[in-house]
Amino acid sequence: MLDMKWVRDHYDEVAEMLASRNNAFPLDRYKELDEERRKTLLRVESLKEKRNSGSKEVAVKKKAGEDTTALQNEIRALGEEIKALDDKSAEIQNELDELALKLPNMPHSSVPKGKDEHDNVEMRRWGEPRKFDFEPKPHWELGEALGIMDFERGVKLAESRFTVLKGAGARLERGLMNFMLDLHTTQHGFTEIETPALVNTKTMTGTGQLPKFAEDLYRCANDDLWLIPTAEVPLTNLHSGETLKESELPKYFCAYTNCFRREAGSYGRDMRGMLRQHQFDKVEMVKLCTPEKSYDELEHMTHCAERVLQLLEIPYRVIVLCTGDMGFGAAKTYDIEVWLPWQNTYREISSCSNCEDFQARRMGMKYKPADGGKARFVHTLNGSGLAIGRTLIAVMENYQNEDGSITVPEALRPYVGGMEKVTL
Repeated sequence: MLDMKWVRDHYDEVAEMLASRNNAFPLDRYKELDEERRKTLLRVESLKEKRNSGSKEVAVKKKAGEDTTALQNEIRALGEEIKALDDKSAEIQNELDELALKLPNMPHSSVPKGKDEHDNVEMRRWGEPRKFDFEPKPHWELGEALGIMDFERGVKLAESRFTVLKGAGARLERGLMNFMLDLHTTQHGFTEIETPALVNTKTMTGTGQLPKFAEDLYRCANDDLWLIPTAEVPLTNLHSGETLKESELPKYFCAYTNCFRREAGSYGRDMRGMLRQHQFDKVEMVKLCTPEKSYDELEHMTHCAERVLQLLEIPYRVIVLCTGDMGFGAAKTYDIEVWLPWQNTYREISSCSNCEDFQARRMGMKYKPADGGKARFVHTLNGSGLAIGRTLIAVMENYQNEDGSITVPEALRPYVGGMEKVTL
């Protein structure tokens, strides 16, 4: 959520931002409601002054023994009008509050302007894509031939975009999870957290998933609970509604969770294989810090995610998202895209974002500066470290052999019982 007082004074900048984000937020309607609310409040204050003055006049006239019936009727009418205007003001405020939750974050000045993914800017690359002396296969063909992926039974048990991993496939997935968690907790300073996979509406709203992305989420029909789309939601909300001490910052959290998304806006895309699933595993990183340090923390978080792929020796590139491709709550985002040989291209495996105080405002999370100044909103950051299923895909496709087997990266072998190769 943006500072709405700031928005009121910077409508032109907000309009420019919305255009650059391809966002259809009804800013004119917001301005109209905001102006109507302010006029209503001014009218209420004027009527209250008139009512107070009349009440004093009633007291004086009663003391003098004069008839006050007409004046009291007038005061009563003023009270009824004030109540009606208060109700109207509350209704307007509710609509303003609902609209404010749908207003996206302001991009940082360093974010390139652009319409879509074609305007993103590549920052760097790591590693050279492997040159195969045979035609590389897609991960689903490799997985089915090796008996480690079962797509038909995933559909049988649930529906499309659910997958069953078996044997070495399940072990590789679990090994990647432990490998990532150990790396982030022992070398990058993160504290591992285990969170609920179900959270309430307030928690979803705090990080910006609601109300905007409701159609992409799974909800429990009989409860005020939602399946999390990412561990960013519970991790960032751990200190919602609290005022921390500056000495407690920064805080680094990471967690492994199942994640659940309907992918309602991506029908028909990546239907084959495991690239786009309704249920997937991810190790998530979250940081809470002071505003002065948040962009340094964004760089560090991105390097933490990159380190996973460096140790696995899988090529990738880092891009900065343009305004038109950036997420709703982000002020700046780096995407890490991993090389997938069968597609002969890079595909997203992590997004690392600085949300500045956008989420903290929604959830009421502040810190008290060490110098004793006024409490300020915390800056929040989040990033995948990494999406485990996509990392598994990248391992399979980059480490495949001509006979259909898959070599296990050396860094991963201690996490899979020393297994060096997946074979029939």
